[in-house]
Amino acid sequence: MTAVLLSGGLDSAVLLADEGRRAEVQPVYVSVGLAWEAAERATLARLLDAIPTAHRVRPLVSLSLDMTDVYAAGHWALSGRPPAYDTPDEDVYLPGRNVTLLGKAAVYCALASIPRIVLGTLGANPFPDATPAFRRAIAGALSLGLDHPLEIDAPYASLGKAEIIRRGLALDVPFALTLSCMNPAPPPVVRHCGLCSKCRERHDAFLESGLPDPTDYADRRLVDAAPRGVDRA
Repeated sequence: MTAVLLSGGLDSAVLLADEGRRAEVQPVYVSVGLAWEAAERATLARLLDAIPTAHRVRPLVSLSLDMTDVYAAGHWALSGRPPAYDTPDEDVYLPGRNVTLLGKAAVYCALASIPRIVLGTLGANPFPDATPAFRRAIAGALSLGLDHPLEIDAPYASLGKAEIIRRGLALDVPFALTLSCMNPAPPPVVRHCGLCSKCRERHDAFLESGLPDPTDYADRRLVDAAPRGVDRA
């Protein structure tokens, strides 16, 4: 049994389907109070209904750990004003993000006797809580503190998002039902904003993969312009 930290984004959706080919998986969503979480939860409901039945996926477990008392009241992740389309990845750093998600998920896994947690960290991730050293250290600390041997793995840590999209195609992942946006339109009609750096990252990855982008962008002005470092030809 493996627990998959699931946000509804491309990477974690493909990871869920990929892991589900080999063993039963437990998707886990951890809410911390960020501006886009209502859209994520709505996306997850549709996504999990559409995952092919060949993948052995248990019902979603939703956990919560409030971080709104840690981040400043005007923080972009709470206010719904994310970094703009062409800003670097470093601008979306959330201190303690993986510490929080893994800590809460690990307590659940210890009580449920689940020995492994995976998350969809990619090779380009520049943050300190996305490194092999961090994963080894936190797995050791959580295993010790919970008296429950726990492996924490990031199977895609050497891959880029375009490769993840190609894998997802082979796994029949419904890309149109995934969400990679920091300012999405709220439920019931969840749409990508088309103006944040996560939308840019998503669209560029589809272009690089050579596959059509099925995403519904509320504003297409930037995604339809020439992307950075991606050849449309």
